[in-house]
Amino acid sequence: MISDQKNIEGVFTNLRYAYTFQDTLIYGKVLSPDFIFTYRDYDNGIDISWNRDEEMRVTNGLFQSSENLDLIWNNIISISDDSTNIVRSFNLTVTFNPTDIIFVDGRVNFQLEKDNNGKWLLTNWIDESNY
Repeated sequence: MISDQKNIEGVFTNLRYAYTFQDTLIYGKVLSPDFIFTYRDYDNGIDISWNRDEEMRVTNGLFQSSENLDLIWNNIISISDDSTNIVRSFNLTVTFNPTDIIFVDGRVNFQLEKDNNGKWLLTNWIDESNY
């Protein structure tokens, strides 16, 4: 099911839906226009960030190159009083083909805001995964 994103859990529901069905339309509706994605490049010891357009391009590439994506949201580790910052653990299984499967475990650190329609959107995603 697709959520109207009027509550925080709806963001997580729609992200899981987008990954499960490899749906960039739903994925794009979760991201704010000024969205920023950040991950740690451990090999070079630096953080790398990109904007919404690049995130859509990268995610579309993942969706197109994989046979199956299974995203499981686990416990919320921390949440701010106003729900604008959430850290949550996850498990992601990426199946490119039956002999090429990647398991990613980690945490996301999300910053969210409500748009003019009361819909929660991701403004910042800091990936704290093991991959």
